[in-house]
Amino acid sequence: ITHLSFSPEYEKAVEAKQVAQQQAERARYLVLKAEEEKKRTIIQAEGETKSAEMVGDAMKSNPGFVELRRISVAKEISTLLARSSNRMVLDSEALLMSLASK
Repeated sequence: ITHLSFSPEYEKAVEAKQVAQQQAERARYLVLKAEEEKKRTIIQAEGETKSAEMVGDAMKSNPGFVELRRISVAKEISTLLARSSNRMVLDSEALLMSLASK
């Protein structure tokens, strides 16, 4: 037997089955992708929660931590502004740095 011929209905049924299988695979992929995104979001939220707890604990146990954070934020702001094509003059208050002791 060198040549087989199938009815058009059979060929359509086989094609429909292949399309259905591809759609099912795509649906499985989308479900897995959504589950991974959900896990990623949960892990990120847990990390942010832990970070906030650690910052809170550090602020309670070490009053200098707040000043260190202020300096760090001021450094980040000044670095960002230094890279900007816009030029401006800022005082220490604009950088969240009050030089007068509180």
